[in-house]
Order: sequence, then structure tokens, then C-alpha cells
Amino acid sequence: MAINLGDSEREAAWRQEIREFIKNEAPKELFEPGDGEGGLFARAGAVKAWRDKVAAKGWIAPAWPKKYGGADMSVIEQFILNEEFAEAGVPANVGGFGVMMIGPTLIEHGTEEQKAEHLPRILKGEVLWCQGYSEPGAGSDLASLQTRAVRDGDDYVINGQKIWTTGAQYADWMYMLVRTDPDAPKHRGITYLLVDMKTPGITVRPLTTLAGTQTFNEVFFEDVRVPVKNRVGEENRGWYVGTTTLDFERSSIGSAVGVRKQLESLIRQTKKGPATFKNNPNTRHEFADRWIEAEVAKMLSYRVVSMQAKGLIPNHEASMTKLFTSELQQRIANLSMHLYGMHGNIRNRASMGYMQAVSATIAGGTTEIQKQIMATRGLGLPRG
Repeated sequence: MAINLGDSEREAAWRQEIREFIKNEAPKELFEPGDGEGGLFARAGAVKAWRDKVAAKGWIAPAWPKKYGGADMSVIEQFILNEEFAEAGVPANVGGFGVMMIGPTLIEHGTEEQKAEHLPRILKGEVLWCQGYSEPGAGSDLASLQTRAVRDGDDYVINGQKIWTTGAQYADWMYMLVRTDPDAPKHRGITYLLVDMKTPGITVRPLTTLAGTQTFNEVFFEDVRVPVKNRVGEENRGWYVGTTTLDFERSSIGSAVGVRKQLESLIRQTKKGPATFKNNPNTRHEFADRWIEAEVAKMLSYRVVSMQAKGLIPNHEASMTKLFTSELQQRIANLSMHLYGMHGNIRNRASMGYMQAVSATIAGGTTEIQKQIMATRGLGLPRG
């Protein structure tokens, strides 16, 4: 299949429009380090100002229909937007899970009442969403989830636990999968619910990561009552609702550009460092390998979006892109540690990046899951 490597005249004009918008509208604080309390507040204000300007263009959720606040963009148009935002270093995913996941799910499967209640608030940034999928015994094998929801009149009563819930300590709402029929085959008997995080019976406990941050949480549900009207789709058909995603994000162009920018930053640091770093042939060879791999990641992204533009659904191709890019992030973190040497044993940019990179091959589907998809769906091998 031919891969689209160049812009048409229309695409080139669209790319230039985005560049002009960034040049003229992006607050300068977005490009300055946010050190100190004043700097952090300035950057937070700049991000909000940037969000408002992007929202005014209809670019917060560019693939959504215009009637829901989107821009009706094509796959290629959104890809170019994501690529240019990543190249410029401005926030791209300013809508979070609301835009990436629950918004498209509601557009596809939600009631008109649910769309009216949630979609405008997502676009305005008035609510934060978190995802209640993974459980202690159901991570990559998500269909094994056991959190129960029992119908009681006009409510579901939820009991159970979710884990690795990103941003739950700040979220206003959660979209979650629960088991409503324990006797059904594991991919059936699952229901998709919207849960107000202020509902009595919900307890959120932050988890401290290897890097010392509290990005993830465990969430406990004890007799939590959720109105039946908050169900998305049919009861016991939630697995099929939950697989709805924004296909455009599968290209991972933001990640591909991001790893190259990490390399550019490391190169600048190395040029300022000791001569032993700059003149070490092993360092030069490692940089060359990583740079080539960054270009490979970009080509894999182009392959995915070229398929989407032809109306095809990337499957093992998306897994290849995800796996290659996440492993590359870890190799770049290793390179950074090599450059810092023994200084990498103290808390600094290199050590923090190294520890944060550990989760790259776990989040979004583990390495083992991605390889299984590539083997069975790409190479036609039998399941092991």
C-alpha cells in the first residue's frame, strides 16, 4: 500500500494556516520553563488562554461533527493539525479523556440527553474525566473485570475496585465498565456507565509511581448508586460501546514527533557538556541509531494515517506503531542516563525521565499484548 508522504495543494494550505495560527496566537509563556510558583501559574494561565483560542476555532475536537462543536475534519486534516501542534511544542490534547474517549463514545452511542449534558461541558473544559477500566485482576485482559453493578429500580448499585486510574483524584466524572451479568461469557455481561465522582461511596487513593509522582489512583466503590439514565448503550453490551475510540489517535504522530524533540534536546545538552560526551564515538553512534529510529516511528505513523485516509482500519499496524514508539522512548531514556553517567543516580531530568519511561510499554496495552496482535492478526500465526 502506498504511503502518503507529501501534501496536496489543499493540505499544504491547511498546514500553513495552522502554522500561522500558532505563530500569531500561542502565548509566549507556553514556550518558557515554568520554574517556581510564578512561572507555573503563568504557564497554567497560558494553557487556558491557548485552549480558549483553539476552542474558538473548533479545533478542540476537530473530528467531531460541527453540530456538537467540532470541525468535521478529515483524517488527514486532523493528522496535520496534530503533527503541527507537536512540532511547535504547543499543547495538542487540551481536551483530555473527554475529547479523546468519552466524547466520541457519546456521539456514537449516547442518548440526546447525555450528549446535551456532557459534550458542551467537555469542549468548554468545565469537567475532567477519568477512565474506570483496569482492575487489580483485569489489566491487559480487561474483559475479566469483576466490578459488579446490580440493577435496583432506577439505579445500578456498584461494588468493586478500579486501579491505574489516571487523574481520578482530580476528575469530576468517570466513564467505566462494570459487570452486570456474572454468568455471561466474559466479553458479554459488561455495561458502560457514567459516574459522578462526588457520588457517596467512592474512595480515591493516589498511587505513588517509581518517579515519585501521583499520576495513577486506585478507586473503591461501596454501594455506589448510579442512575440507569447514565448507562451508555444497552445493558450487557458495554464491551462493544467501550471499544469506541478516536481512530485518528492511533497514528501516534504526536509521540513520534515527541521522541525526535527529546533527541534534539539531548543533543543540545551534550554540546554544552564535557568534551568526553561530545567526542565519544559510542555516544555519536547511539545518537545516530536513535535518530534513525525516530524517523522510522514517523514513517509508521504515516502508514497508519494513510490507511485511515483510504477508509481502512489499522489493527496490527497500529500495534506496531505503538510498540515501536514506546520502546524507543525507553531507549532514549537509556541514552540520557548514559550521558549523565553517575550523575544519573541523583534526582534530575535524566533519572526522572528514565523512571517515567518504564510505564511506556505497559500503558495503552502491554508489549506482550501488542506482539500477540501482530503475530495473530498481522502474520496469521495461531494463538499461543
